Amino acid sequence: MPDIEPTSTGPAVVPSVQGVALAAGTETLPEAGPAGGPDVHARGQLAMATSRFFRHKVAMVGLFIFLVLLLGSVIIPYFWKYNYATISSQFASGPSAAHPFGTDLIGHDLFAQVLSGTLTSIETALLVAGISTVIGTLIGALAGYYGGLVDQVLMRLTDLVLVVPLLAILLVLANKFAKQSDSQLFIGLLLALLFWTYLARLVRGTFMSLREREFIEAEHAIGASTWRIILRHLIPNAAGAIVVNGTLTVAGAMLTEAILSFLGLGIQAPQVDLGSLIASAEGDAVSLPWLFYFPSAFLVLAILAVNFIGDGLRDALDPTQRGH
Repeated sequence: MPDIEPTSTGPAVVPSVQGVALAAGTETLPEAGPAGGPDVHARGQLAMATSRFFRHKVAMVGLFIFLVLLLGSVIIPYFWKYNYATISSQFASGPSAAHPFGTDLIGHDLFAQVLSGTLTSIETALLVAGISTVIGTLIGALAGYYGGLVDQVLMRLTDLVLVVPLLAILLVLANKFAKQSDSQLFIGLLLALLFWTYLARLVRGTFMSLREREFIEAEHAIGASTWRIILRHLIPNAAGAIVVNGTLTVAGAMLTEAILSFLGLGIQAPQVDLGSLIASAEGDAVSLPWLFYFPSAFLVLAILAVNFIGDGLRDALDPTQRGH
């Protein structure tokens, strides 16, 4: 069979892809077009987690409910005609146009009281979550990073707090010190000093697994300080667990604070919170049901909303969810 001579001695040219010719032996990636082209900007982990969180439908429902409760309890009292301490001329009246949630036995507008109680409960829970997160992160970081004697001392302190029933400690301390001038701050500090233990153990375990990683050894090799390693590398890698636990602490603190107020050992008058409103309406739950059900509904909604947000954050920050 006769040989067939090539018609060209230059490199073979294949058809162009989006207007870019590919010569034999070379690889040229197509440029991103104005529409539908490949994304050349890699998204960071924070952007990916944020995107997953905002696609989490349950978390979005919880975030919406929580923001409505928080912003409503802050903004509406400025425009509402009754203050939570104002006594009207209507006593034990049911829900109406003038009093959407009715009034109590001495004429307080329940709508104003529920708004004030919701704000007090949320503020206290956020205070507890903030302080306990700082304490738990610090103790867990030191125990997990240093190990040895430091770990033993800090973990024994943690176990000491864990071994005593939480409610028993709260009842004793609240009964002794709750009659303070600023009972909200006192209750917040008291709960924060008892809510940090789980996070401390969680951060400790995370740090113990991270401190043997290659990038930590590299930081030691270049002479990085302990606090630089902890603050710049270890805590950011444990941020997911810290954020999720802090969020769920809000729900736990809100429920525990309501229990203390229900028992008469929580936030004291003239301040009101949802737990004290529920407690004051307990005896009239049958004859005056609105006094009991409205504060209870707001408390349940707030706790569910925070739990939904926590579930969304956990799913968004879970490394196993990446790529799905």
